[in-house]
Amino acid sequence: MNTKPILHRDDPKAAPLVGNIKVTRDDWLNVAMDVLISDGVDQIKVLNLAERMAVSRSSFYWYFKSRQELLDALLARWQATNTAGLIRQAEAAAPTITAAVCNVHRCVVNTALFDTALDFAVRDWARKSGKVRRILDQSDAKRLKALHAMFARYGYSEIEAETRARVLYYMQIGYDLAQLNEPMETRISMVPHYLYVFTGVEPKPQEVEEFSAYSQHHWAGAET
Repeated sequence: MNTKPILHRDDPKAAPLVGNIKVTRDDWLNVAMDVLISDGVDQIKVLNLAERMAVSRSSFYWYFKSRQELLDALLARWQATNTAGLIRQAEAAAPTITAAVCNVHRCVVNTALFDTALDFAVRDWARKSGKVRRILDQSDAKRLKALHAMFARYGYSEIEAETRARVLYYMQIGYDLAQLNEPMETRISMVPHYLYVFTGVEPKPQEVEEFSAYSQHHWAGAET
């Protein structure tokens, strides 16, 4: 008689049923995110993802009850990466408002803090889904609230803090969406001028130098 216990899906000791290749929940999420960015939400299909990983699609159901559960997990990851990342940078301690804006702009050059391609993919998805549109609107509102609070911490009036938060946020969205074929040197050379426009304050040379070095490091890493 076989006395070996039967392991159910919810048992943490159970192993995924994926034939000779083991994949994790994160593997499914990662490939789904790649498809979302490159091909759009309509191409996120269980069979399509399984073929990309060369595994049986039955293994998908070890981690997700349905395609919708996977899509919800993608949105949760986007929130945890982009929305939480931007808010964290806006709330970071800084001696001046220009240094604070530099903290926020680290999101522009470091995909570990903010994935611009993923953000655009979610915005495209929102055009097809009322649910995603509502989540996106809520996320944008949280980001703007954090930027408003950032300016307010440095003595800006409520209306000026709101206006500058909107200019900073919407300008960056439009800038990235334009996908300018702009040399890194050109973009970095504009940093002190952008900081002045965003804040009305001349940045300190050290702040510009530190942000420029940070940008060069991360952009160089992205190109390798």
